[in-house]
Amino acid sequence: MSTDDNQIDLDSLSTALDTNQHREIRFMLNKGMRPVEVAYLLEKSPPRERGILWNLINRDVEGEVLQHLGDDIQAEILSSMDAKELLAITESLDTDDLADIMQQLPDTIMQELLQNMDLQNRERLEAVLSYPEDTAGGLMNTDTVTIRPDITVETALRYLRRHREIPEGTDSIFVVSRKKNKLIGVLPLTRLITADPQMLVREIMQADGEDAIHADLPDEEVARIFEQRDLISAPVV
Repeated sequence: MSTDDNQIDLDSLSTALDTNQHREIRFMLNKGMRPVEVAYLLEKSPPRERGILWNLINRDVEGEVLQHLGDDIQAEILSSMDAKELLAITESLDTDDLADIMQQLPDTIMQELLQNMDLQNRERLEAVLSYPEDTAGGLMNTDTVTIRPDITVETALRYLRRHREIPEGTDSIFVVSRKKNKLIGVLPLTRLITADPQMLVREIMQADGEDAIHADLPDEEVARIFEQRDLISAPVV
């Protein structure tokens, strides 16, 4: 097998499959290629070979590969998996990506997956699924970091350090009320890390509403707002 500018030689790959060079192919899929490249390979492969290739992909990267597949191929692969396999994949996905995949599943399988999730993940996923796919609510990622307004900057930073990893693309933290868990403000990370450690979050946060996007807003309008305001993230209300 060979690659040229990350484009896989499909004829060589087919030959490798026919001669059972599965160890080499497994290494290539899981160590030598990015998920988006693996998805491209699956898209270009015939159905029989696609099934073999999918079974050689490690479970911890299957979710990322699925995200990059077109709807038809994604549905084909999902239909070949049982609920246990699907549940294992869901553990590695953000809520918004998982919602996209869940909408490809039959209702019976979707309900079985929801029932086997922990309460927090189930509630987050159901919140996204309650909105049409082409709206801000359907696009939103509920895997966010939230803090209270009455803690100090020092405490907020210590809280972030305990997280170790924060959701990809996070440029702000959402400030929520203690009683109703309602969004009341947004705190950019750059402002948080440069503020006086003894200041309260409420003293340096941006009031809710400046960049908030309504959950029912069509996705085209969401894209326009993000481009117009040069946003990386925004609260959905």
